[in-house]
Amino acid sequence: MKKLHLLIFLIVYNLCFAQLDKVIDPELVGVSAKRLNRVSEISNNYVSEGKVPGIVTIIARKGKLIYFEAFGNRGIDDKRKIKKNDLFRIYSMTKPVTALAAMQLYEKGKFQLNDPITKYVPELNNLKRYNSKGGLVDVKTEITMQQLLTHTAGFTYGWGGGPVAKKYQEAKLWESSSSKKFIEKVSSLPLLYEPGIKWHYSIAVDITGVIIERLSGKTFSEYLNDNIFIPLGMNDTFFEVPNNKLNRFLPNHYYDKTNNSLLTIKEDNTNIKAGTNYEKVKFYSGGGGLVSTAMDFMIFSECVRNGGLYNGKRIIGPKTVKFMTKNHLSRSLSGKGGSGESPGWDTTSVDEAESDGFGFGLGFGLVTDSVKSSIIGSDGEYSWGGAAGTIFWIDPVEEISVISMIQLMGSPWPLRQELKVATYQSLIDINE
Repeated sequence: MKKLHLLIFLIVYNLCFAQLDKVIDPELVGVSAKRLNRVSEISNNYVSEGKVPGIVTIIARKGKLIYFEAFGNRGIDDKRKIKKNDLFRIYSMTKPVTALAAMQLYEKGKFQLNDPITKYVPELNNLKRYNSKGGLVDVKTEITMQQLLTHTAGFTYGWGGGPVAKKYQEAKLWESSSSKKFIEKVSSLPLLYEPGIKWHYSIAVDITGVIIERLSGKTFSEYLNDNIFIPLGMNDTFFEVPNNKLNRFLPNHYYDKTNNSLLTIKEDNTNIKAGTNYEKVKFYSGGGGLVSTAMDFMIFSECVRNGGLYNGKRIIGPKTVKFMTKNHLSRSLSGKGGSGESPGWDTTSVDEAESDGFGFGLGFGLVTDSVKSSIIGSDGEYSWGGAAGTIFWIDPVEEISVISMIQLMGSPWPLRQELKVATYQSLIDINE
């Protein structure tokens, strides 16, 4: 009996204090080392063919690191070898971090998901949208916190055409000198559609970051440091890159379709659209402002996969994580408010999303049906990616976390899909 108790203690101890400090033999956790080499083959091919300058990929299974490799160079104009601890712009992979931060405050009773967001950002009290005749009309439905966290609130990023996109572009939101100025600009912009009608990728998570500031009484950067990064030991994740770490900050690139080539993005403090200022940040973007490393984001991912617990530190409850990674679209897309009047530019209904096997939780994209999604994986898998090609996914069924980092805007290559296939085909013991 004592031996059984000791065994249980050791299992729980290893779960709570899992250290991602060394790569173990993949065979020990049901992964073929030989077949896992396919990840390296793909990465080497991408680098040698000039599709990306460099790649860093890290994979864990059952809380153990089984793969951590770097391939290629820092950039097309910087031939120094890329390193595992180099710093990447993770752009929209910031969003799940922001969502988790918000749900920490939810656990503390700071808000309810059906609360109107105007309770915390009253500046957004008089939002309007265009009707089918092209006239501005008052929004009929109050935006809820749940809609904000699921991209169903009616906001947009201003991509594509139409009068709403044009106004977003003209507002120059990312040049805001503070979160207050950001909200002031948003308050003058029309919604793309009535809240609760469509899923549309948007600035909603940036607004969430502002609400976190107001509920916590801290800057968004301070809140993340105090409640996520420092407790988890994520020492290389931040909005502002410290001077002593700038030498590890990789250049960014974009794909030139005309010449089928990669070009370096020349960033400076005035080139907000291309790169954002990462040295003297005025507005902390909850939707896309963070810089991180592959290892730091693995720590975050493993903490989430393990129900909010990593290395003995609990930053959120397991039931909350489970709730965040359920499909919230059916609840968020209520159908209220007269969808017949919404022009619906570039939007997705709940039926369209679910027919493709995808859903959306609170900050995470979900695979609801891996067969419908047309790529190998597990139902219940959750993930998100960044504009410069970074990607992570967590598979609670197969107990896998994967992070792959590149710095390439507008990549035409199916690297993310190929990495998924390479990872899953390497499994020799499966839980499904």
